Amino acid sequence: MATADWVGGWDDVQPLDPATAPLPQYGSGSLADLLPTLVAHQGVDGFAPVIPELAPADRVCVFLIDGLGWEQLRAHPAEAPFLTSLLGSSRGGTGRPLTAGFPATTATSLASVGTGLPPGDHGLPGYTVRNPDTGELMNQLRWKPWTDPGAWQPHPTVFQRAHAAGVHTAQVSSPTFEHTPLTKVALSGGTFRGRLSGEDRMDLAAEQLAAGDRSLVYTYYAEVDGKGHRFGLDSDPWRGQLMYVDRLAQRLAEQLPPRSALYITADHGMVDIPFGDQARLDFDEDWELRAGVALLGGEGRARHVYAVPGAEADVLAVWREVLGDRFWVAGREEAVAAGWFGPRVDERVHGRIGDVVAAAHDDALIIASRTEPHESAMVGNHGSMTAAEQLVPLLEVRS
Repeated sequence: MATADWVGGWDDVQPLDPATAPLPQYGSGSLADLLPTLVAHQGVDGFAPVIPELAPADRVCVFLIDGLGWEQLRAHPAEAPFLTSLLGSSRGGTGRPLTAGFPATTATSLASVGTGLPPGDHGLPGYTVRNPDTGELMNQLRWKPWTDPGAWQPHPTVFQRAHAAGVHTAQVSSPTFEHTPLTKVALSGGTFRGRLSGEDRMDLAAEQLAAGDRSLVYTYYAEVDGKGHRFGLDSDPWRGQLMYVDRLAQRLAEQLPPRSALYITADHGMVDIPFGDQARLDFDEDWELRAGVALLGGEGRARHVYAVPGAEADVLAVWREVLGDRFWVAGREEAVAAGWFGPRVDERVHGRIGDVVAAAHDDALIIASRTEPHESAMVGNHGSMTAAEQLVPLLEVRS
């Protein structure tokens, strides 16, 4: 069965109309719905089991593999035999994926996972976005320039609320992430356990899962995404990482204590974009795209464009004309009304969204070769609402 058959005709869209962009399944099957469903089954007040296919479990572990999209996993069964064997278990045995949320990027998705809220509520709506209070671009992954985390994302995490309700809660990840602002606003609550090796993380995650009668454990692996960015999905380094993380997942699954459920998911998928002027449109070298633009935010496949005051309508018109049918291009109010960032956008978040938002439909990228040299050189990219970027697995193992 083709992907589009069970996600509502994902590829059967008209890219010039922002209203036809295939929305993430906010409220029923997005990353933001995962933890609320799991802790609702554990008896934590204030949450509802909004992903109806998932059955209760006393002990729950979420293993998030950065960058491992649903389509990429399905295309590489030889490299990931264990994960491939679980494809039929995805989303409670329906064999269906979840959707990441828009944009399909790490900072946004981790905030959606940890808070149980879509981007319009938690307020991390992109890789880089404008801070309305300062006028500067804020990198929400690296948290530069420094911004007060609690003011930027004031909602408690699901982990914090579960911990307060008596659920044994732990995050097992690289020690590098323990004190980062992104961890604070998205994943804090309970106990952070830092381990460098993937094997140590799997072993400790299993121990933490067994440490309570009700447990919620999160663990994470980053390098599938890292190798995809640097070398692309057709590379040996990327395949090597997929083989490694497949073994990690099996190692964790084989150690599950009784009454446990392991869910293996991802924050987004990825696409390789060819090099050359046809696929990589350079904002820094294109006078039409630059005209009237004060700041360029987001990333290559999900751009936030901030216009010089008074030039918003002109910038929207030019970007639509130049990008043709390769991008969904929306004004801020159009994107909000269409539900790109969720069913609502909080007032504090509104000004972080671009005056113009451009999401790639085609295999194309808006780079900025001078101002973003590192990002512009990436082979693998993500961010938009195509199936390759949006669809993520929710593989399940129960004990």
